[in-house]
Formats: sequence, structure tokens, C-alpha cells
Amino acid sequence: MEAEDDRYRAPALDKGLDILELLAEIDGGLTQAEIAKRLGRSPNQFYRMLDRLVRRGYVTRIDGDRYSLTLKLFGLAQLHVPVRRLVSYATPFMRELAEATRQANQLTVFDRGSVVVVAQQEAPGYWGISIRVGSHISLYDTGSGHALLAFRSQEERLMMINEYSSSGEQPTLAKEFFERLDQIRERGYEMMPSAQTAGVFNLSAPILGPDGRAIAALTVPYISLVNVSQAPDITETLSMLAKTTRQLSELAGADTQESS
Repeated sequence: MEAEDDRYRAPALDKGLDILELLAEIDGGLTQAEIAKRLGRSPNQFYRMLDRLVRRGYVTRIDGDRYSLTLKLFGLAQLHVPVRRLVSYATPFMRELAEATRQANQLTVFDRGSVVVVAQQEAPGYWGISIRVGSHISLYDTGSGHALLAFRSQEERLMMINEYSSSGEQPTLAKEFFERLDQIRERGYEMMPSAQTAGVFNLSAPILGPDGRAIAALTVPYISLVNVSQAPDITETLSMLAKTTRQLSELAGADTQESS
């Protein structure tokens, strides 16, 4: 049986998978020489493979000569069934939130270097802010982007920023930006004027996995409805949003346990 299996070996693929599996276990990355030593091979055997993994976005160079995994594999893992499952669970909650708040809302995830809208619920009236499903939005100046970054470790934040920067948007991120993310994490939500549309406030809260990391963000682009006397104000809307994301976080934790 072993001889039969050996006929179908792909040494280059095995080498690439060995690197990915090794780096997945390491915090802080490894040099090319360290990778070779741990895998019991010559460093020269890994140069081209590491170059390809970096160019394809699975591995990144840090501190000059060290290699570390990016979030691309994580993004690929979320792309199909888990995202569909999340949208399936979230849709009735998003619908109830829209009815209760009289506002639209949208669900976003961080996928392969982009903040992507994966579900959208229209406002029940004829006024509301709508974003098309599949749209890519900013990581730096949207409530969704802030919520996704805030509920990750600092190392993961930097990896997300590094992946997102390949899109061409590369603002200077001051110390205050990361302090704001810490404040969002502490209070549990982001509330900020929209950087894209005047008169709109982005109310964003994370949907958390069982490890406390954000797997998605739910955002209400809040507008004051002066013609609807019973419409909740911004504080009430924020409270309803927080309740919805708590419920979805509980479901996400339960689903993870059932799947494991």
C-alpha cells in the first residue's frame, strides 16, 4: 500500500504544506534556516518555495528575514460553507433588527485582505442606507473595519492591515488609531460619523467566536428619521444592535462546538 501511495507523491506540494503546517504552530515566525532545520532539510531547498508562498500571499516576511503565516488560509476557510452558515443564521436576526430599529443593516467579514459585505437587510420604510452584497469597504475608516480589527490581537491586527494594504490604500496609522481600537474593544462597539455619507452614523458591533475574536461585524448605518415618530433614537438602536450581536455570538459559539 505504501508503494502504491508513493507513486502519487508530489514533493514540491509536500514541501509547501510542510512549511505552512510548521508556521501555523509558531508565534513570531521563523527564518529560512530555522525552517530548514526544523524540517531536517537544506535551507536552499526552501528558497523558491518560500518565495512562491510569499508572492501568493500565504506567507509574509517580518523583521526582514523571518517568515510568518498571513490570514489568507483563514480567509479561504471562511469563504464557502462557514460564511453561508453565518449568513443563514444571521438573516432572521438582521430582519428583526431592521424592523425594530427602522434602519438598514449589513454583515461584513474580513476575507483575504478585504472587508466584504456578505449580507444586507434593507430598512422597512423607503429611507435607508444600502450597500450591495459583495462590496469591498474600507478597513480604516468604517465602523465595520474598526469592529473587525478591535476584537483581534495586536499581531492579528497588523497581519490584517498588511494584507489589506496590498489593495493600495495605505494611510499612515498613528498610535491613536490603535488606542481607538482598544477603546472599541473595551466598550464593545463602534459609533462614528460616516466618512462616506454626511448625516449618517455607523453603529458597529462584532460577532464573536468562542475564543473572543471577531468573526464578523454587524453595522447599522443610522440616519435620523424625522418623519417616523416611533423610530428608536440612536441610543436605543445601539442597544438593539448589541443585543443582536450577542445572540449571534452565542449561536456562533454553539455552532463551533457542534462542528468540532
